[in-house]
Amino acid sequence: MRNKLSYIIIALAVGIGLLTVVALTADDVGEDVNLGLDLQGGFEVLYEVEPLNEGDEIDETAVSSTASTLDSRVNVLGVSEPNIQIEEGNRIRVQLAGVEDQTEARELLSTQAELTIRDVEDNVLLSGSDLVEGGASQNFDEFNNAMVTLELQSAEKFREITEEISDRPEGENLMVIWMDFVEGEDSFAEEAQKENPKFVSAPTVSAPINSNEVMISGGFEGQEGVERAQNIASLLNSGSLPVELNEVYSTSVGAQFGEQALQETVLAGAIGIALVFIFMVAFYRLPGVIATVTLFIYIYLTVFGFNMINGVLTLPGIAALILGVGMAVDANIILYERLKDELRIGRSIKKAYKKAAQSSIWTILDANITTMIAGLVLFAFGTSSVKGFATMLILSIVMSFVTAVFLTRVLMKLVIHSGYMNDKLWFFGIKEKNRYKLSEGKDIEDLATPWDRFDFVKHTKKFFVFSIVLLILGVGALAVFNLNLGVDFTSGTRADIEISDEAGVDDVESTLEELGIAPESITTSGDNTVVARYTSDLSQDEVTSMQDTFNEMYGATPMISTVSPVIGKELVQNAMLALIIASFGIIAYATIRFEWRMALPAVIALMHDVFIMVAVFSIFRIEMDITIIAAVLTIVGYSINDTIVTFDRIRENLRKVKVIKREETIDMIINRSLRQTATRSINTVLTVVIVVLLLVTFGSSSIFGFSLGLLIGLISGVYSSFFIAIQLWGVLKKRELRKNDGELVVYEDTKTNDEKILV
Repeated sequence: MRNKLSYIIIALAVGIGLLTVVALTADDVGEDVNLGLDLQGGFEVLYEVEPLNEGDEIDETAVSSTASTLDSRVNVLGVSEPNIQIEEGNRIRVQLAGVEDQTEARELLSTQAELTIRDVEDNVLLSGSDLVEGGASQNFDEFNNAMVTLELQSAEKFREITEEISDRPEGENLMVIWMDFVEGEDSFAEEAQKENPKFVSAPTVSAPINSNEVMISGGFEGQEGVERAQNIASLLNSGSLPVELNEVYSTSVGAQFGEQALQETVLAGAIGIALVFIFMVAFYRLPGVIATVTLFIYIYLTVFGFNMINGVLTLPGIAALILGVGMAVDANIILYERLKDELRIGRSIKKAYKKAAQSSIWTILDANITTMIAGLVLFAFGTSSVKGFATMLILSIVMSFVTAVFLTRVLMKLVIHSGYMNDKLWFFGIKEKNRYKLSEGKDIEDLATPWDRFDFVKHTKKFFVFSIVLLILGVGALAVFNLNLGVDFTSGTRADIEISDEAGVDDVESTLEELGIAPESITTSGDNTVVARYTSDLSQDEVTSMQDTFNEMYGATPMISTVSPVIGKELVQNAMLALIIASFGIIAYATIRFEWRMALPAVIALMHDVFIMVAVFSIFRIEMDITIIAAVLTIVGYSINDTIVTFDRIRENLRKVKVIKREETIDMIINRSLRQTATRSINTVLTVVIVVLLLVTFGSSSIFGFSLGLLIGLISGVYSSFFIAIQLWGVLKKRELRKNDGELVVYEDTKTNDEKILV
């Protein structure tokens, strides 16, 4: 009895100890998470670095120095976690999460910051090269008005210039100070007539100045003047940009938008995960309790690991974390279902667990690796939030394997080896009346299942016809409706405008028309969001005008995304390439682990699932944005995951047959394998569907398409595993049997390499 209690006490101590650590440090781990733009507001912009002057070349040094200059300017803004990356040679991506004044930040980044001091005829007297590096500062004059002080390299040169200017007639004895003077476009004569001229100031010079300091005053009144003076000084100290920055992609998210999206998605995910916990405990009892403990640890370790690699959490990233719960649950379900089978044929609890652990480890590993392939391809070809999703997905796979395989097995082994459960199999959902005696010599294939009355193979042709009809309807829908592609793929501008309960689409449309930026189309999204679309890129002034206007009207800054045609085309190409590479990677792995007759049907089935999702989006005119690529590859991973688990059971049943001489034997193996794994497949997809359904219903509208795509793909994935992939394998296997004159030697040895390793 003492020995029994010691094992139980250790198991409880491990479980409670780990949960205590999680409880005590969860807040700190949560606070350390770097939130992305879509969760805290901010903006992201992708610049293409172009030559400023004809004949100039953009090389690696020019791009690197430009990135350094941008980094210096970002530091002025005080952004806590700026992210500036050089991409594809001449592109620089800038991500500024949490920045409050987005308009100021964009202007600070993209302005040329080339200072020139000219005369009234626009001749250059001094330029930025005459300044001491870092010698600009913001000060106050004797009237406490802001001014900018510049330190010059040569006091003598400045004296000579001011002497020459002071001798000119009144009205011409001016030194005009410009920021980013454009030759051929700007002139003092024209700007001087305007109420708000482009030049900074134009002080009168009445006598030579023998100093190496230039003091720029005037035009810096009030707090706005102080900020403007600070920006000018900061820009000059960060250096001018000797290049032109062409904005090819941008997205801007208001803080209110981000906060609301975070709250909605986390709440939906939390409710979904809680329901999964309840389901696991209700269905699997004691193993379900252990699974719940390990799932808590999984979530904690995944977020902690994400912080350690300085990951940036986005909305799709939260979805990946939540979906990872499904993968971790799946690993537990595979073990628990096998344990129940082994107990039902009469094995003791210890032997049943040992056999179940050995048999399930390779199934879990195969399923996780195929999903990992999709995650790695996403990371390689994704951008921005998609790459964040991929990072979280990969980390989730690793952590789910660590917790669901190692931690679960440690706790299960302690409980089982205590001997306390030897005569209490109801803790595992097993009734004595449903068990065989080991002496009866029953095997797992002899066990009754809830699916015994259903002949999967008998209805093969019906399901093939059903799928073909679906595919034809899908092709027809695409031909008639096409895809409702978002700006990520078509280029242009999209604005998500949050409105009050009293306002409507007409109010937003009339306001946009008054601003001179009437949209090509305007629709609603969710309860209080209006989406305006433009086929062309809005200018920065138009974006600023829209944001300021609606922020004043409704208290929320619109979320605006702008994509150039070049980027839209690249995103489409990358999406297709990612899908192709992921498919070939999965085929290669499945061929190595199984055989090509299993690999090919598996990929055909996942292509079927992807097409079904695309067809549904086309029929119901649901917009497809860049996050759909993440949804597609996640579907690929989950679809192949389910198929691989069933193929693994087919391989196990083939070992027992050894030699196939009749086509009926292949049908028997298919039916037996599907019946044995059906409960696992349905329970696994059910746990994930619960979470995804809540994301669709209550999650942020920003990832509605993403969540809906996953929901469609998950349901289609179970269907295709049962009725497409496995049945196609049967067709190919029967052809192989006929080619071999009616005899196939499946396995010469009843023990495969996998089993030999584990024994």
